[in-house]
Amino acid sequence: MSKALIKSARKLSEGVSKLHFSEPTAFAYNPLEYAWSIHQQYLKLAGVVKKKVVFLGMNPGPFGMAQTGVPFGEIPAVRDWMGLGGEVDKPNPEHPKRPVKGLACTKSEVSGRRLWGLFSEKFPEAKDFFKDHFVANYCPLVFMEESGRNRTPDKLPASEKKPLEEVCDQHLREIVDILEPEWLIGVGGFAKKRAEEVFKDRDIKIGTILHPSPASPAANRGWAEAATKQLKEQEIWT
Repeated sequence: MSKALIKSARKLSEGVSKLHFSEPTAFAYNPLEYAWSIHQQYLKLAGVVKKKVVFLGMNPGPFGMAQTGVPFGEIPAVRDWMGLGGEVDKPNPEHPKRPVKGLACTKSEVSGRRLWGLFSEKFPEAKDFFKDHFVANYCPLVFMEESGRNRTPDKLPASEKKPLEEVCDQHLREIVDILEPEWLIGVGGFAKKRAEEVFKDRDIKIGTILHPSPASPAANRGWAEAATKQLKEQEIWT
Protein backbone atom coordinates (compact mmCIF):
# COMPACT_ATOMS: atom_id res chain seq x y z
CA MET A 1 0.00 0.00 0.00
CA SER A 2 2.81 2.44 0.82
CA LYS A 3 4.38 1.50 -2.54
CA ALA A 4 1.25 2.75 -4.30
CA LEU A 5 1.36 6.00 -2.29
CA ILE A 6 5.04 6.47 -3.15
CA LYS A 7 4.30 5.94 -6.85
CA SER A 8 1.41 8.43 -6.67
CA ALA A 9 3.56 11.03 -4.85
CA ARG A 10 6.26 10.69 -7.51
CA LYS A 11 3.66 11.31 -10.21
CA LEU A 12 2.32 14.33 -8.30
CA SER A 13 5.81 15.77 -7.93
CA GLU A 14 6.54 15.37 -11.64
CA GLY A 15 3.17 16.88 -12.55
CA VAL A 16 3.49 20.05 -10.46
CA SER A 17 7.13 20.52 -11.50
CA LYS A 18 5.98 21.06 -15.09
CA LEU A 19 3.73 23.97 -14.12
CA HIS A 20 4.70 27.63 -14.43
CA PHE A 21 3.80 30.50 -12.12
CA SER A 22 4.14 34.23 -12.71
CA GLU A 23 4.46 37.32 -10.53
CA PRO A 24 3.69 37.94 -7.76
CA THR A 25 4.74 34.29 -7.30
CA ALA A 26 8.53 34.53 -7.51
CA PHE A 27 9.52 31.14 -6.05
CA ALA A 28 7.82 27.74 -5.92
CA TYR A 29 9.45 25.07 -3.74
CA ASN A 30 8.65 21.40 -4.28
CA PRO A 31 9.61 19.46 -1.12
CA LEU A 32 8.60 16.21 -2.83
CA GLU A 33 11.82 16.73 -4.81
CA TYR A 34 14.42 18.08 -2.41
CA ALA A 35 13.01 16.43 0.75
CA TRP A 36 11.96 13.21 -0.98
CA SER A 37 13.96 10.95 1.33
CA ILE A 38 11.99 11.96 4.44
CA HIS A 39 8.69 12.12 2.56
CA GLN A 40 9.20 8.56 1.38
CA GLN A 41 9.98 7.46 4.95
CA TYR A 42 6.75 9.15 6.05
CA LEU A 43 4.70 7.24 3.46
CA LYS A 44 6.30 3.97 4.53
CA LEU A 45 5.45 4.72 8.17
CA ALA A 46 1.98 6.18 7.69
CA GLY A 47 0.64 4.42 4.61
CA VAL A 48 0.80 0.70 5.34
CA VAL A 49 -2.90 -0.04 6.02
CA LYS A 50 -6.32 1.28 5.02
CA LYS A 51 -7.56 4.23 7.07
CA LYS A 52 -10.64 5.42 8.86
CA VAL A 53 -9.63 9.09 8.50
CA VAL A 54 -7.51 11.10 6.06
CA PHE A 55 -6.78 14.66 7.19
CA LEU A 56 -6.21 17.04 4.29
CA GLY A 57 -4.26 20.30 4.56
CA MET A 58 -3.82 22.99 1.91
CA ASN A 59 -0.09 23.23 1.11
CA PRO A 60 3.25 23.23 2.96
CA GLY A 61 4.18 25.82 5.54
CA PRO A 62 7.64 27.44 5.34
CA PHE A 63 8.93 25.84 8.56
CA GLY A 64 7.05 22.55 8.30
CA MET A 65 6.73 20.49 5.15
CA ALA A 66 8.97 22.97 3.31
CA GLN A 67 11.77 21.82 5.64
CA THR A 68 10.91 18.18 6.28
CA GLY A 69 8.79 16.89 3.38
CA VAL A 70 6.08 15.80 5.85
CA PRO A 71 2.63 17.47 5.84
CA PHE A 72 2.41 20.00 8.71
CA GLY A 73 5.95 18.73 9.43
CA GLU A 74 6.91 20.42 12.68
CA ILE A 75 10.47 19.22 13.21
CA PRO A 76 10.25 17.71 16.74
CA ALA A 77 7.13 15.76 15.68
CA VAL A 78 8.86 14.41 12.57
CA ARG A 79 12.17 13.67 14.25
CA ASP A 80 11.17 12.57 17.74
CA TRP A 81 7.60 11.24 17.54
CA MET A 82 7.69 9.74 14.03
CA GLY A 83 11.37 8.84 14.25
CA LEU A 84 12.17 10.08 10.73
CA GLY A 85 15.49 11.57 9.67
CA GLY A 86 17.98 12.12 6.91
CA GLU A 87 19.40 14.76 4.63
CA VAL A 88 17.29 17.38 2.87
CA ASP A 89 18.62 19.03 -0.28
CA LYS A 90 18.09 22.64 -1.36
CA PRO A 91 15.33 23.90 -3.65
CA ASN A 92 16.65 25.51 -6.81
CA PRO A 93 16.30 28.44 -6.90
CA GLU A 94 16.17 29.14 -3.16
CA HIS A 95 14.81 32.39 -1.75
CA PRO A 96 17.54 34.06 0.37
CA LYS A 97 14.94 34.94 3.01
CA ARG A 98 13.44 31.41 3.06
CA PRO A 99 16.37 28.99 3.34
CA VAL A 100 15.72 25.27 3.63
CA LYS A 101 17.75 23.74 6.47
CA GLY A 102 15.88 20.47 6.85
CA LEU A 103 15.81 19.02 10.35
CA ALA A 104 18.38 21.63 11.39
CA CYS A 105 15.76 24.39 11.01
CA THR A 106 15.21 26.00 14.41
CA LYS A 107 11.94 27.81 13.61
CA SER A 108 8.62 26.28 14.62
CA GLU A 109 5.71 25.54 12.29
CA VAL A 110 2.90 26.60 14.63
CA SER A 111 0.17 24.84 12.64
CA GLY A 112 2.18 21.63 12.68
CA ARG A 113 3.05 21.97 16.35
CA ARG A 114 -0.63 22.22 17.18
CA LEU A 115 -1.80 19.46 14.80
CA TRP A 116 0.83 16.84 15.58
CA GLY A 117 0.84 17.94 19.21
CA LEU A 118 -2.82 16.95 19.53
CA PHE A 119 -2.28 13.66 17.72
CA SER A 120 0.82 12.72 19.73
CA GLU A 121 -0.93 13.57 22.99
CA LYS A 122 -3.82 11.24 22.11
CA PHE A 123 -1.50 8.60 20.59
CA PRO A 124 1.88 8.54 22.40
CA GLU A 125 3.15 6.03 19.81
CA ALA A 126 3.05 7.29 16.20
CA LYS A 127 2.31 3.81 14.86
CA ASP A 128 -0.93 3.76 16.87
CA PHE A 129 -2.09 7.02 15.26
CA PHE A 130 -1.27 5.77 11.78
CA LYS A 131 -3.33 2.58 12.23
CA ASP A 132 -6.46 4.60 11.45
CA HIS A 133 -5.24 8.06 10.40
CA PHE A 134 -3.24 9.65 7.60
CA VAL A 135 -2.30 13.28 6.96
CA ALA A 136 -1.82 14.67 3.46
CA ASN A 137 -1.60 18.06 1.78
CA TYR A 138 -3.76 18.90 -1.21
CA CYS A 139 -0.96 20.83 -2.95
CA PRO A 140 2.72 19.98 -2.39
CA LEU A 141 4.15 23.33 -3.50
CA VAL A 142 5.26 26.30 -1.37
CA PHE A 143 4.68 29.65 -3.10
CA MET A 144 6.58 32.81 -2.20
CA GLU A 145 6.60 36.37 -3.40
CA GLU A 146 9.80 38.31 -4.08
CA SER A 147 9.61 39.79 -0.57
CA GLY A 148 9.58 36.29 0.95
CA ARG A 149 5.90 36.55 1.81
CA ASN A 150 4.01 33.25 1.72
CA ARG A 151 1.41 32.90 -1.04
CA THR A 152 -1.32 30.26 -0.78
CA PRO A 153 -2.79 28.31 -3.74
CA ASP A 154 -6.20 29.99 -3.42
CA LYS A 155 -4.53 33.32 -4.28
CA LEU A 156 -3.25 32.12 -7.67
CA PRO A 157 -4.93 33.46 -10.83
CA ALA A 158 -7.41 31.10 -12.51
CA SER A 159 -5.00 30.44 -15.39
CA GLU A 160 -2.48 28.97 -12.91
CA LYS A 161 -4.96 27.51 -10.43
CA LYS A 162 -6.80 25.29 -12.94
CA PRO A 163 -3.82 23.22 -14.15
CA LEU A 164 -2.56 22.94 -10.57
CA GLU A 165 -5.96 21.68 -9.41
CA GLU A 166 -6.07 19.09 -12.18
CA VAL A 167 -2.83 17.51 -10.95
CA CYS A 168 -3.68 17.81 -7.25
CA ASP A 169 -7.26 16.55 -7.69
CA GLN A 170 -5.98 13.43 -9.41
CA HIS A 171 -3.50 12.77 -6.61
CA LEU A 172 -6.23 13.19 -3.99
CA ARG A 173 -8.39 10.65 -5.86
CA GLU A 174 -5.48 8.23 -5.84
CA ILE A 175 -4.90 8.66 -2.09
CA VAL A 176 -8.56 7.86 -1.43
CA ASP A 177 -8.51 4.89 -3.84
CA ILE A 178 -5.44 3.48 -2.10
CA LEU A 179 -6.36 4.12 1.56
CA GLU A 180 -10.17 3.76 1.22
CA PRO A 181 -10.94 6.07 4.17
CA GLU A 182 -14.38 6.37 5.69
CA TRP A 183 -13.76 10.08 6.36
CA LEU A 184 -11.91 12.83 4.52
CA ILE A 185 -11.38 15.75 6.88
CA GLY A 186 -10.44 19.16 5.52
CA VAL A 187 -8.09 20.99 7.86
CA GLY A 188 -9.65 24.39 7.22
CA GLY A 189 -12.16 25.61 4.65
CA PHE A 190 -9.99 25.44 1.52
CA ALA A 191 -9.20 21.74 1.90
CA LYS A 192 -12.81 20.85 2.70
CA LYS A 193 -14.00 22.72 -0.39
CA ARG A 194 -11.52 20.89 -2.64
CA ALA A 195 -12.52 17.55 -1.12
CA GLU A 196 -16.21 18.28 -1.75
CA GLU A 197 -15.50 19.29 -5.33
CA VAL A 198 -13.33 16.25 -6.11
CA PHE A 199 -15.70 13.74 -4.50
CA LYS A 200 -19.10 15.25 -5.29
CA ASP A 201 -20.05 11.99 -7.03
CA ARG A 202 -18.42 9.61 -4.56
CA ASP A 203 -19.73 7.99 -1.40
CA ILE A 204 -17.24 9.30 1.16
CA LYS A 205 -17.94 11.27 4.32
CA ILE A 206 -16.38 14.73 4.22
CA GLY A 207 -15.91 16.79 7.37
CA THR A 208 -13.72 19.60 8.67
CA ILE A 209 -11.75 20.84 11.62
CA LEU A 210 -10.57 24.34 12.39
CA HIS A 211 -7.25 25.19 10.76
CA PRO A 212 -4.50 25.44 13.41
CA SER A 213 -2.88 28.50 11.82
CA PRO A 214 -1.83 31.30 14.21
CA ALA A 215 -3.50 33.64 11.71
CA SER A 216 -6.84 32.29 12.97
CA PRO A 217 -8.11 34.03 16.14
CA ALA A 218 -10.29 31.00 16.90
CA ALA A 219 -7.28 28.67 16.69
CA ASN A 220 -5.38 30.89 19.11
CA ARG A 221 -8.13 30.48 21.70
CA GLY A 222 -7.51 26.75 22.17
CA TRP A 223 -7.15 24.90 18.90
CA ALA A 224 -6.68 21.39 20.33
CA GLU A 225 -9.87 21.63 22.37
CA ALA A 226 -11.85 23.02 19.42
CA ALA A 227 -10.57 20.38 16.98
CA THR A 228 -11.21 17.55 19.44
CA LYS A 229 -14.77 18.82 19.99
CA GLN A 230 -15.36 18.92 16.22
CA LEU A 231 -14.02 15.38 15.74
CA LYS A 232 -16.26 14.08 18.53
CA GLU A 233 -19.31 15.93 17.20
CA GLN A 234 -18.76 14.34 13.78
CA GLU A 235 -18.39 10.97 15.60
CA ILE A 236 -14.92 10.47 14.14
CA TRP A 237 -13.34 10.25 17.60
CA THR A 238 -15.15 8.90 20.63
